[in-house]
Amino acid sequence: MGTRGAVATSQPLATFAGIQMLLAGGNAIDAAIATAIALTVVEPTSNGIGSDAFALVWDGKLHGLNASGRSPRHIPVETLLNAPRMPDLGWKTVTVPGAVSAWRSLSERWGKLPFEKLFEPAIEYAEAGFPVSPETARAWQRAEQIFTPLSGAEYQPFQAVFFPNGRAPRAGEIWSSPNHAKTLRSIAQSQGESFYRGELADAIAQFAEQTGGWIDRTDLATHQADWVTPISTNYRGVDVWEIPPNTHGIATLMALNILEGFDLTQFPRDSVESFHLQIEAMKLAFADVDRHVSDPASMIVSAADLLDKTYAAQRRQLICDNALPETSSGLPKGGTVYLAAADQDFMVSFIQSNYAGFGSGILIPGTGIALQNRASGFSTSRGDNEAREQTGSRKWH
Repeated sequence: MGTRGAVATSQPLATFAGIQMLLAGGNAIDAAIATAIALTVVEPTSNGIGSDAFALVWDGKLHGLNASGRSPRHIPVETLLNAPRMPDLGWKTVTVPGAVSAWRSLSERWGKLPFEKLFEPAIEYAEAGFPVSPETARAWQRAEQIFTPLSGAEYQPFQAVFFPNGRAPRAGEIWSSPNHAKTLRSIAQSQGESFYRGELADAIAQFAEQTGGWIDRTDLATHQADWVTPISTNYRGVDVWEIPPNTHGIATLMALNILEGFDLTQFPRDSVESFHLQIEAMKLAFADVDRHVSDPASMIVSAADLLDKTYAAQRRQLICDNALPETSSGLPKGGTVYLAAADQDFMVSFIQSNYAGFGSGILIPGTGIALQNRASGFSTSRGDNEAREQTGSRKWH
C-alpha cells in the first residue's frame, strides 16, 4: 500500500521492478513496462520476449492497445485446412510476437523515464540469476513431461535453456539466462528496432528457415501494435471494459450480459447455485467466441452483434438447473501473466501471454527469445474459414 502509486502482479520480483521505476521518478506506465519486461525472465512458464501483449490505459480517457502479431504471410493455408486440428507446439503455432512493440508503444506515448531504464531490473535478474518462486516452479515441473521428450532440432535450444540437465529448476533454485539479458539490452538500446528489423529479426528468420518455420523478415518488419477502441457493456450500473477482438476479452462482457437476467444476490456468494450460473454463462460466451472471434478484419459476426442484449437474453434461456454439455472445441488452458499499475495520472491493466504455458517450444538460439503458440487456437475446419481464408491475420478462425 502507498500514496504515490501501486504495482501488482503474480511475481514479487517483477512487482519490485515496477516499484523501482516509481521510486526513480517514473510513472505507472514506466512501472507497468518494467514489470512486464521482468516477467519475461522471472515467470517464463507463462510469457516471454516472444509473447503478445494487450493493455488498457486510463489517463482521464480509456485507451486500448492490441500488440498481438499476425500469422506469417507464407503460411500454407491449404495444408493446414487438410489437418484434423492445429498442433499445440512447434513452428506451425507461431505468429509474429508483439510484446516488444507494446513496450515501445506505451513508452513512446506516455513514458517518463528513458526506455533503457525500464530494462535494468530484468537484465539484472537474467544475468545474476534469481530464486525460482514456488508457483512458477510447479508450472515449470509440469512442463517437463511435455517439452523434454521432444526430439526435433527446432526444440533443442528451448530444452537447453529451460531444462538444463533434462529437468526443470526446483523452487528456490537459482536460474539465469545470460542470452536473455543480452537480447533485452539490444531491444533497449535500439528502441525495439533490433527485434523487428535488426539483428534479432535476422536470428528469428534464419532459425525459422533452418528448422521449418514460416515467419520471415518481412513478417517481423511489417508488424505494428494497434491502438484500438475498447468495448464495453453495462452490468447493473457498472461499465466493464475489454480489448475488442481478436482477443477473448469479449467473453467476459457476453457472460455479464447473460448473468444480468439472474438475481445472484439471492444466493450466498460462493454457493453452488451462484457458481453454476456464472460457469454456464461463461461456457455459452466461450462457445460463441470460439466460433466467431478472429481478426476483426475477417470476422463475419461483429462484436456489436455478440454484445447485443437481446441475443444475451436468448442465450440466457439455455441455462437450467443442470450443466450444459461442454462445447466440442473445449477451452484453451491458460498461459498468461497479468499486471496492473496506477499512480495519480494513470491506471494500466496489462496482459502478456505465451497463449498456452511455455508457448511453442521454439527458442531462437543465442537469444533467450521463446516464441508463443497463439496459432494453436486457429481452426482447421473449412466451414469455420468461409470468407476468411487469408494469411496475415491475427487469427483466421
